[in-house]
Amino acid sequence: MISVCLATFNGEAFIKEQLISILEQLSEDDEVLIGDDGSTDSTLEIIKSFNDKRIIVLENSFQNLILNFESTLKTAKGDYIFLSDQDDVWLPNKVEECMKDLLTYDVVISDCKVVDKDLNIIHDSFFKINKSKKGIISNLIKNSYLGCCFSFRKEVLIKALPFPDKIPMHDIWLGFVSELFFKVKFNKTPLILYRRHGSNESATAEKSPYKLFQKFKFRYFIIRNTINLYFR
Repeated sequence: MISVCLATFNGEAFIKEQLISILEQLSEDDEVLIGDDGSTDSTLEIIKSFNDKRIIVLENSFQNLILNFESTLKTAKGDYIFLSDQDDVWLPNKVEECMKDLLTYDVVISDCKVVDKDLNIIHDSFFKINKSKKGIISNLIKNSYLGCCFSFRKEVLIKALPFPDKIPMHDIWLGFVSELFFKVKFNKTPLILYRRHGSNESATAEKSPYKLFQKFKFRYFIIRNTINLYFR
């Protein structure tokens, strides 16, 4: 069973297109867990209009992307977990390709094509522009674990949850947990269209909005929490 964990907030512009691209690849036994963090637009109406039993909506009020994702992960029943943003598009072979890799690996990070709001390609490969690769040191310098490209076995959640306080983003934490405890593959095939439109929650693939002090602070908390987890 696959659980797709998706966080939404005022995503009416793109959520329908994303859900169609996901649902087309799932079986009747899979689930799409959507944590909506208090949307005030028509996001929930669009989601509910699918009338699909695979979609389970968690109506949250965290006003926090990390906690919103955490709530879906805690609810997931699947043996395999896929993370998803509200504004991307999954390419038709995403689930098939990732599931092949998950027979051998615990965690799979797939490449993606970076696109604008109208799905025009900006970069053919996120891996290339980000210089994505495995390794704790390299990922301390620059994160390669892009959340919307994550898929993993449910055993990862035993180590990763609950999320510690003061982590900079959920995908960075999941990346460090994966590096320490699990077998990881970076699949170089682009499997999603990663949409950048100026109002994304994450600054990945764009210039970071954080000052140098904040970057050091984020890394301090990641290192501290990683050490605590390792010796727990």
